[in-house]
Amino acid sequence: MGADNVIEMLHITKEFPGIIANDDITLQLRRGEIHALLGENGAGKSTLMSVLFGLYQPESGIIKKNGKEVKINSPNDATALGIGMVHQHFQLIDVFTVLDNIILGAETTKLGFLQRKAARKKVQDLSERYGMKVDLDAKVEDITVGMQQRVEILKMLYRDNEILIFDEPTAVLTPQEIEELMATMREFAKEGKSILFISHKLNEIMAVADRVTVLRKGKYIGTVETKDTDKQALSNMMVGRPVQLEVVKTPAQPKESVLHVEGLTVPSRSRHRRNAVNGVSFDVRAGEIVCVAGIDGNGQTELIYGLTGLERTKSGTVTLCGQDISHASIRQRNRYLSHIPEDRHKHGLILDFTLEQNMVLQRYREPQFQHLGFIKDGAVRAYARKLIDQYDVRSGQGPITIARSMSGGNQQKAIIAREIDRELPLIVAVQPTRGLDVGAIEYIHKQLVAERDKGKAVLLVSLELDEVMSLADRILVMYEGEIVGELDPKTTTVQELGLYMAGAKRTAKEGESA
Repeated sequence: MGADNVIEMLHITKEFPGIIANDDITLQLRRGEIHALLGENGAGKSTLMSVLFGLYQPESGIIKKNGKEVKINSPNDATALGIGMVHQHFQLIDVFTVLDNIILGAETTKLGFLQRKAARKKVQDLSERYGMKVDLDAKVEDITVGMQQRVEILKMLYRDNEILIFDEPTAVLTPQEIEELMATMREFAKEGKSILFISHKLNEIMAVADRVTVLRKGKYIGTVETKDTDKQALSNMMVGRPVQLEVVKTPAQPKESVLHVEGLTVPSRSRHRRNAVNGVSFDVRAGEIVCVAGIDGNGQTELIYGLTGLERTKSGTVTLCGQDISHASIRQRNRYLSHIPEDRHKHGLILDFTLEQNMVLQRYREPQFQHLGFIKDGAVRAYARKLIDQYDVRSGQGPITIARSMSGGNQQKAIIAREIDRELPLIVAVQPTRGLDVGAIEYIHKQLVAERDKGKAVLLVSLELDEVMSLADRILVMYEGEIVGELDPKTTTVQELGLYMAGAKRTAKEGESA
C-alpha cells in the first residue's frame, strides 16, 4: 500500500439491529486529495465517517493513520489525531456568538483565564486566509445556513485539523455558496490537507473530487479516479442499474384552479422579525407542478405551514377546491391535500410507531381500516405491505419495523408512499427528495409527474435548483417572505433564477416600473 495514505480504514464492519450498516469496508485516503464517498441512502456512508470520527465503535476492522494503527474511542481522540468533521446537521449552539462556537472545547487559557484576544486573532487570520468572511460577534441563530457552515469549517481549521470530513455539505447551500465551498476545498487540498466528502450529487463529485469510493447496501463496490469515469457510470455503480438522470415529461395541460391563495400573511416565529410571509397570492391548477424556489429561510416553510394548518395565518385567504379553508383544522384540510413535510421527523412520522401504523396515520378512521372503532390489524398490515413493495421502502423488519430505526431516505419514501396513495386533489411536497440518492430521486420525480398527468395539482417547494428546473411547469421565487418572480423553466437559466433568489432581481408588479 502506498506510503502516501494518510488514513486507512481496513475491513470495517458496523452493525445495528436487523442491518449491517458497514460490511467489511476498506477505504484509503491519500494525503492532499479530495476523496468522495458516494452511495444511496442507507448505503452506510455517514456510519463509516462516524466510525472514523469516533462516534461509533466498529464490530471489527482497524484504522491506520500514516501507516500506524490508531484507536478512536471518541471525537476527542479524532481531534487529537487531526481529524475534523462537518456534520450534515450542524452542531452549533444557537445562543452563542460565532467566535464562542469556534473556540468551544479548544479554548486557549492562561492561569485558567480565556485568552479571547489571541483566539479572536487566530480565527480572523484563518477567515482572511481562506476568504471565509463571518461576523464573529453575531449570534448563530441570526446568521444564514451558509454562514453557519463557514463557522463549522472554521471550527475544524481552528483545531489545526489535517483530515477534514464533510457530510453532505451542500444540501443547504445556494449555487453561489456551493461554488465558494468547492473553491475552498480545492484550496485545502493544495495545502496538503486531505478531504473526505460524502455526497450523492454527481455534478459536484465530478467537479471537485480526485477519487470516488462507492458503497451500496453497506458493501464496498469500488474506488475510481474521477478523470476516468462519468456521471452515468457512477450512478450505475451506486444503484446497481442504469438510472435516468433527466426528468422525462410532456408539457403540462393545466385545467381549473385547485388552490387559490390571496394576500396570505403568516407571522414570523421570532419576535424581532417582520412577517415571515407577506401578502402572497398565487394559484395552482389541476395538471401542473408549481415550484416555490428560494434560499432556505425566505418564508417557504411558513407559507406551507399556513397552507397546511401547522401555523395560524394573520390575514389573507386559502381556497381549496372552492372551499375557504383559511381557518379549517388540519383534519379538515387533510380531506383535500396530501402533505410531504419538510421535517420528516417532526411532522411526517411518529418515530416510535411501526411503519404500518405510520402508513395509516390519517386514514385509520376509514371503514377499510376499522370496524366499530377497532383497528383491523390485518387490513393495515396488507396495506402497508402493498406500499412497501410499490415504493421499495427498505427496512430491517418490514411493516413492523419501528420508524426511528430506518435510514432517512427510507423514512422519506414511506411518507411519500402514504401521501401519494391518498389520491387527493392537491399534493404539497416540501423538499421531497432532500437527502435521497439518484435512484430514489428518479422514482419520486416519476411519481410526481404521473400524479400531475392524472390531473392532480402539485405544489413543490425545493432548494435544489436542478430539481426546480426539471420538474416545475412554473417557478415562483420567494425572497424575504414575498414572491419576487414567476419564471418559466423553459425560458429561464439557473443563473437568472439565482439572481431572483438572492434578491438582486424581481419582476415588476402592476403599476411599477422594473
